[in-house]
Amino acid sequence: MIEPRTLKGFRDYLPEAMIPRERLIATARDVYRSFGYSPIDTPALEYLEVLKGKGSDETDRLMYEFEDHGGRMVGMRFDLTVPLARFVAQHVNEIGLPFKRYHIGSVWRGENTSRGRYREFMQCDFDTIGTRAVAADIETGLVIYELIRKIGEAFGRPLPFTIHVNNRAVLSGLLQKLGLAERSTEILRALDKLAKIGREKVAAEMASTAGTTGEQAEQVLKLAEISGDSDAILSQLAQLVAGNPQGEEGVERLRAIVRGAAAGGVPESALKIDASIARGLDYYTGAIFETFLADLPTIGSICSGGRYDNLAGLFTKQELPGIGASLGLDRLLAALEELGMLSKVRTPAPVLIAYFDKDRLDDYLRLAAVLRGAGIGVEVYPEPKKLGQQLQYADRRGFRVAIIAGEREFTAGRCQLKNLATTEATEASLQDPEQLIASVRALLS
Repeated sequence: MIEPRTLKGFRDYLPEAMIPRERLIATARDVYRSFGYSPIDTPALEYLEVLKGKGSDETDRLMYEFEDHGGRMVGMRFDLTVPLARFVAQHVNEIGLPFKRYHIGSVWRGENTSRGRYREFMQCDFDTIGTRAVAADIETGLVIYELIRKIGEAFGRPLPFTIHVNNRAVLSGLLQKLGLAERSTEILRALDKLAKIGREKVAAEMASTAGTTGEQAEQVLKLAEISGDSDAILSQLAQLVAGNPQGEEGVERLRAIVRGAAAGGVPESALKIDASIARGLDYYTGAIFETFLADLPTIGSICSGGRYDNLAGLFTKQELPGIGASLGLDRLLAALEELGMLSKVRTPAPVLIAYFDKDRLDDYLRLAAVLRGAGIGVEVYPEPKKLGQQLQYADRRGFRVAIIAGEREFTAGRCQLKNLATTEATEASLQDPEQLIASVRALLS
């Protein structure tokens, strides 16, 4: 006998996990479509040269790669952004520019597992390709805000969060002023760990990997630790990068994002300039975003992204600047579970019709068809077992309403509607479909 088991870092999704997962995906899809993003898909496997060296040394190390049956070196995608760059370069004449897409699919990284972190996980990305306009940067923040707000609605209560925004150009401008432009990758990777390991260890890492002096490290950390409201932070950043065109442009684009987000309906409390975030991937060049839950900040960013003006340049000579972000679906689900926002439901249908009279199967099926025609999910129990057993089944699966009708009820033209949360029962007409539908909807609401 083969022991049934899953690989470390991989998981099965039982119905009670898949139902909220699909609700998250549906919410993300609706939000992306509402902003005009179109769906695409790309293969799980790419030529290794497409993926290798496009993220960071760490993503290269974590990538699943192998030689296929045709002798080709291939890799499993570690994110959806690098495949997007290949996709756009390959199909640019068909899709036209600017191109706005969303992509919901699995990615793979052979990393250490932790809370809400697996080796196979799903990303929900949205991106705009083909423009450097700051309007696209602003829209990215607007989509993130609407996405997390709608997810809170979908799961029954507001989900307080803050979008942290920065611009790599500000950091790069300061490094140019400090004579560290050639070592920016090492410095940005160290700085990205500031919240996790603290300033002393970050300074030590910058010294060891980038050769910074104590004064240089202090200037970088000073930028990262700027605080205050948006106006105060922007003023301090402008002073630090004054005289460097790249840094000054980064500050102005941050200013435009703050102003545009407010115009688009984002409350001031939901957007924070955070000069400490750098994002670990090498391909980011401009605006960067990370999103944290107020009630569970330690779980990390649940929606991250940024601008990557040079990524597609690896595949084509045509300029294809881009910006986008990714919802961390599995991490967010872990957060929602920890916050008690996931109900234990094992069925997507809220109504169970009990098979109470063995001679009335056709009647039960007709009743189910009426309710489904009104958009109400219904399951008919498959066997005429004792009512108690059927109600136990309904309770275990998380049905909300049970419809009970036997020979006596059918003769009288009435049925019982049982609220399975309160165990209270009411009657509804079997002869008036509209009244029955209204009664079931009232219970479900």
